[in-house]
Amino acid sequence: MAAPDFVTSTLYSDTTEPLRVVRPRTSRETPRSAMPVLEAIADFLVCAGGLLATMALCTLLQAEIAVHSTSSLFGLSAAFAVVTVFLMHRDGTYRSSGSLLQIRATERALRATLQALLLLWVVGWLLGQPLAWQELVLAAVFVPVLLFLAKLAFFRVERRARHKNRVERVVIYGTGEAGRRALSTLLQSPRLKLEPVALIDDSYTRADDEILEMGYRGRGSVPLHHCALTPSLLRSVQCDLLMVARSDLAVDRIETALDAANQLDLEVAFVDGPYAGEQLTESLDLDGLALTTTRQHRRSWFYPRAKRVLDVVASSVLLCLLAPLLFLIAILIRLDSPGPALFIQKRVGRNGAFFDIYKFRSMHVGAAKYASSPTSSSDPRITRAGRILRRLSLDELPQLINVLIGTMTLVGPRPEMPFIVERYDSRQRQRLGVTPGITGLWQLSADRSFPIHRNIEYDLYYIRHRNLSMDLAILVHTLAFAMCGGI
Repeated sequence: MAAPDFVTSTLYSDTTEPLRVVRPRTSRETPRSAMPVLEAIADFLVCAGGLLATMALCTLLQAEIAVHSTSSLFGLSAAFAVVTVFLMHRDGTYRSSGSLLQIRATERALRATLQALLLLWVVGWLLGQPLAWQELVLAAVFVPVLLFLAKLAFFRVERRARHKNRVERVVIYGTGEAGRRALSTLLQSPRLKLEPVALIDDSYTRADDEILEMGYRGRGSVPLHHCALTPSLLRSVQCDLLMVARSDLAVDRIETALDAANQLDLEVAFVDGPYAGEQLTESLDLDGLALTTTRQHRRSWFYPRAKRVLDVVASSVLLCLLAPLLFLIAILIRLDSPGPALFIQKRVGRNGAFFDIYKFRSMHVGAAKYASSPTSSSDPRITRAGRILRRLSLDELPQLINVLIGTMTLVGPRPEMPFIVERYDSRQRQRLGVTPGITGLWQLSADRSFPIHRNIEYDLYYIRHRNLSMDLAILVHTLAFAMCGGI
């Protein structure tokens, strides 16, 4: 059933925009932590100091060991430290991750140290000043030990500092093995900036009031709530991220959890058992637990501003260059059939806001204004001129006005009519999180003849990976596609 012309801006507010709770945001809005940089500097000093002490000791002994000058000692130590830190950085040591008992950190430090020493020996051999085997052996033992001790101390400092910094508050849904392991890993991984504040068990099979972390000491503990997962409960603990750690949940239970999170505009993560119907964007390996989350990739301030500049410049230039063509198309439409040349319709934009979309009229005036779009050029609603316009996508040109005023963008998910958005499920509503566009991945796909909302994967992929390079690539493909008459 078509929607009437007098739809208001609040008619579909419940289906297009979740309830937002006003509260101070979490670490996503705080400056990036300086801890990885400080750790890299500390590793550099430890590696340089360790190798310098090793070679100085060997030089002091002078027992058939190559003697190095003071300048070469400092140069070799600095080069070794730079290479080691670079290798650990490439291996992910300084990323926002962690691991129970810090085994991975020690493993990476050992591997990077040995690789750097081997590379240092090869370079020295090529230059005619190789390190003695005694120096290599002592450094291979002494430097990793120093790194291990330094990282152990740094980890304790970082864990203490987490309680003084702003972190994201995590509620874990599930108290089985996956939930307990996730709890322990989060408590042992301060750099993740995820602090577990509550566990929810709605099976009513446990009598505990709190859950201790797994490990040798079990010092950390988190309160356990024996109740159903509801928005009020998540709000009471000031939850920022809901972590679903139950793989045995039925689809309706998962939908209930997702709806509770959506009402509060919370991110959702799945531990070992992602829900196939949800948009999953980011993956982490938490001690063997696969964590997938709906969190959007962080984008720099540059992208939205550059995208808007591109929209304004491109739409202004195109409107000026295409003005004669637009005038001729308007005359052709008026001569072909009675009625206005321009067609104005309500569409649903970003965050469910309604806006007027501008198009050249390609159907007869008597056709329903809000109804399913034609899927065939033989549809009797389409005029003779409309068939040509729709085949060449010329009917979309007036949307450059929408781009210029900011209600649309050049590249983005296509905006749909209100009566279609009214039937959206929670997954399809994710399309409304960005500004709609004239062209996108769906228009370039082989599925463009089918309804947009039934091919949601294209829009979700774009939302997840969008950047300026992708926008430019889509525009280039759209131009080539249109020139070939494929759209």
